[in-house]
Amino acid sequence: MPGPTASEALGRFVAGSDWRDIPPALRHEAKRSLLNHIGCALGTARDPAVRTAVRVMRGLGGAPRVTVFGQSTRLDAMGAAFVNAVASNLLDYDDTHLNTVIHPAAPVAPPLFALAEQGGLSGAAILHAFLLGGEIACRIGNAVSPGHYARGWHITSTCGAFGAAAGCAKLLGLSAGQTAHAIGIASSQAAGTVENLPSAAKNVSVGNAARHGIMAAFFAAEGWEAAPAAIEGPLGWARATGDVPDVAAITEGLGERWEIGRNTYKPYPAGIVFHSVIDACLALRDRLRAPPEAIAAVSVAGDALLLARGDRVVRNERDARVSIHHSAALGLVRGHAGVADFEMPAVADPALAAFRAKVAAVLDPSLPRGAARVTVRLADGRVEEALVTTPRGSEARPMSDAELEAKFRDNAAMGGFADRAEAQIAAIWALEEAPDLSCLMGLLA
Repeated sequence: MPGPTASEALGRFVAGSDWRDIPPALRHEAKRSLLNHIGCALGTARDPAVRTAVRVMRGLGGAPRVTVFGQSTRLDAMGAAFVNAVASNLLDYDDTHLNTVIHPAAPVAPPLFALAEQGGLSGAAILHAFLLGGEIACRIGNAVSPGHYARGWHITSTCGAFGAAAGCAKLLGLSAGQTAHAIGIASSQAAGTVENLPSAAKNVSVGNAARHGIMAAFFAAEGWEAAPAAIEGPLGWARATGDVPDVAAITEGLGERWEIGRNTYKPYPAGIVFHSVIDACLALRDRLRAPPEAIAAVSVAGDALLLARGDRVVRNERDARVSIHHSAALGLVRGHAGVADFEMPAVADPALAAFRAKVAAVLDPSLPRGAARVTVRLADGRVEEALVTTPRGSEARPMSDAELEAKFRDNAAMGGFADRAEAQIAAIWALEEAPDLSCLMGLLA
């Protein structure tokens, strides 16, 4: 007899998982992920895009029962999940699973917070559901990478819908069969395109991944079913959006090898593959001690993903956050790369614009994903080079708890919550012992 399908294997794994079996290190990583996620969402609380999302979702939703991070208003569960997903992903400052380039928390955590707050569930329940949902998103991402992204599918939005559905199914206490159907139903909702990344349409697909997870889980709870092989079948989601899927990457080692444990966090508010560019340019700036006008040309070499994402004309702040040229200019001209360095005043800065024109992107397929080699040619003929394969924040050089706390404080201050930051941080670290989310949500409203 044939073995279980991908959805069936994942359904059994999610429904059968016991919090008591989750290793302490992985539990702590869940808290780190949520600390980073909530901080990023608070940092955009005043952003017009977030305010617009609140306004639109208020007009579409039901009873306002769920907290929207950093806002004075409440929304229904699906509306709050949508807005919180958008907010946390807006600045490209959120977490990243490098192998897939999925940002797991943005689509997965918000629907879980919404359901847990609405249902009075414990902090441990949301941590557990987040680990399971993030794991499913990353495993399905592994199975379709790199062809899925290369075809133009925004993998955070597409695979995030599966993770959101699985996490919500866990919080709702669905059976293995119901959870499998929730994941299968999500296959009909998983969408989002790379072409839209420099636009607000990206925000819609990330927000939809979060709210679609709730919808898929609730439909499964009411008895709706999906095809058993909705993911990997001949006309299933994976083949429709990419190459033949690696089903083993989804199903093998469930509960033993955790992909979500490889989650990483950004020290710079830019696409993860640009962090090596920034680090290399900062190192060269420190080594050369040369003014920008003394630099004649800059060459940035990286893999195909780096060039596909970052060899672009910079017209706005969204372009800047995924630009090889802007990242190099920040490292070599300004010597820092904070949130303000990717906003419109920096995009329009004549000094940065002039320097971006000196930067050329070069394909080097021998370099691993996330690496960059930067070569600087000075006006006097000297040439200097820096190679970075493990940037700050990578799996090999992770941000410490103290660094994540400092990042949270900076984001909270941007959103107008500097006076609550310490209490918010403490409440997130204490989630595992919290009987419900009332304390944390009170601090985030």
